[in-house]
Amino acid sequence: MGAFRFLTDKLVNLVANLGTGRDKASGSVYAPTFLSDQELVNAYRGAWLPRKIVDIPALDATRKWRRWQADKSQIEKIEATETRLHLRSKVRTAMIRGRLFGGAAIFIGTGDRDTSLPLDPSRIGPGGLKYLTVMNRRQLTPTEIEKDPASDLFGKPKAYRLADSAVDIHPSRLVLFQGAEHPDPEMCEASHYGWGDSVLQALFEAVKQSDSTMGNVASLVFEAKVDVIKIPDFMDQLQDPEFERRVMERIHLAATAKGINGTLLLDADEDYETKQASFSGLPDVIDRFLQQVSGAADIPATRLLGQAPAGLNATGEADLRNYYDRIQAAQELDLGPGMTVLDECLLRSSLGTRPAEVHYVWAPLWQPTATERSENGKRTAETIKILAETKLFPGDALSKAAATVLVEESVLPGLEAALDEFGDELPDEEEGEEEVEALPNQRRTAVTDAAPRSLYVSRQVLNADELLAWAAGQGFGTTLAADDLHVTIAYSRQAVNWMAVGSSWGDQNGELLVQPGGARLVEPLGGEGAVVLLFNCSELTWRHMTIREAGASWDYAEYQPHITITYDAGELDLAKVVPYRGRILLGPEVFEELNPAKAYTAKED
Repeated sequence: MGAFRFLTDKLVNLVANLGTGRDKASGSVYAPTFLSDQELVNAYRGAWLPRKIVDIPALDATRKWRRWQADKSQIEKIEATETRLHLRSKVRTAMIRGRLFGGAAIFIGTGDRDTSLPLDPSRIGPGGLKYLTVMNRRQLTPTEIEKDPASDLFGKPKAYRLADSAVDIHPSRLVLFQGAEHPDPEMCEASHYGWGDSVLQALFEAVKQSDSTMGNVASLVFEAKVDVIKIPDFMDQLQDPEFERRVMERIHLAATAKGINGTLLLDADEDYETKQASFSGLPDVIDRFLQQVSGAADIPATRLLGQAPAGLNATGEADLRNYYDRIQAAQELDLGPGMTVLDECLLRSSLGTRPAEVHYVWAPLWQPTATERSENGKRTAETIKILAETKLFPGDALSKAAATVLVEESVLPGLEAALDEFGDELPDEEEGEEEVEALPNQRRTAVTDAAPRSLYVSRQVLNADELLAWAAGQGFGTTLAADDLHVTIAYSRQAVNWMAVGSSWGDQNGELLVQPGGARLVEPLGGEGAVVLLFNCSELTWRHMTIREAGASWDYAEYQPHITITYDAGELDLAKVVPYRGRILLGPEVFEELNPAKAYTAKED
């Protein structure tokens, strides 16, 4: 009796029918929606939502692919084999078919005659991986399920039989893609025995409801405006065929008159009105259905629908990062383990052996901005510099590792090719000014005199005409000449070794572009009437600190990039001046000694 009470205890209200047989919710149950292959194909080919739900995760899981961690020559051989086999595109195709139909596979072709035996990667020699073939679920029929708990295949098919043949294929020769994993393979329907479910099956109703809503809204557009004409005794006289003919002529005449001159002629007893449909709330309804589909598909709306995120200051970055994390988890938990045997064959076919240290990592899907790439590159270079100064690692080992990371992080993509062409040995230092080899067909003079000296580093403004045009438009009567517009980076009265400050960051021409926008101010500076344009530029700030860390002095507590516009603003009210917000293009760094004959004051800094 206690067990029966435990099973039946719940909230019951006879008045409200809660918990009783009259409760409408008591009849609600979950019933599976079984979709045939033809229905899945129709949905995939005929509607954009099902197609994108199937394609997007497969595309994102393979578009950046993976990065092999090995020697350059080994990586080149491995990637050449992947290219020969079209591995990436075939994995994407198999993932799409697996997600759509609930199962697909890639057959690992090694030339073995008996495919029913397990595939032994250790027997694969150079070039032993012949081909890869994508197979649909309908082309592979699972055989009996493995019942031995000690087997790696426990609960899975012992083999797969090729359709319309007697050829059995051992699972180790297949890279399997299951779609949506079935929770209990033994309860799977016969057509999906040994495979998973289509990813569309669980969200098919949500997709249909969204598409139906869009279709109804589209039909409503045609009914947005309806003219209603009320005719006395209309229904009573409609039985007379002659009356019906006169009514049709009357409506035709009214429509013609209205179309020609916009005037509608009616009898005094007739009534006319226009009914218009309201679309004010429909966008919200459509968005809710699309959000439901987005949540069901586990794809953010910014990726699935290609729409900008809604809300103040919303960027959608958090949603995309979470989505990319899920894709990476699928790569590491599903795709990677499923390709283990294939990868073992791939390495032996490419290299002839299986070096234990060779492995790969999945490339990140989140792509940094140009500013983030610059910051990451600078941090990478600083890390290498710090490690070199600590001397904790042998120089050759650190140099090789540094070259690899600089190439992998795309900081210096051409470094490996340059090292191959010119070598990785630095020229020996010799006394005197003797000529040393620099580049083919080119000579340079070795620098032996690196005595510390005063330092002034600046960059000239290359688009000075744009700034001067802005200044004229803001009412500046006099300005500096175009050649005098510059940005000061370092001003050191203390002697410093120029060779210790390193090189600047910029494009291949040494130029630096400060992007439009951001914090800009026009303010007086110093005691000599200078009016400057203040702006932010992290590259200039980093460069300034690098030079100071090398021993340069600075007369002020802080460094703020600025461009001096004039030393005579006259009666101009600076509070009404709108700062220049366009781009600022700066030329290469210019190193100079402080000129004793020139008075350097705050206006130069």
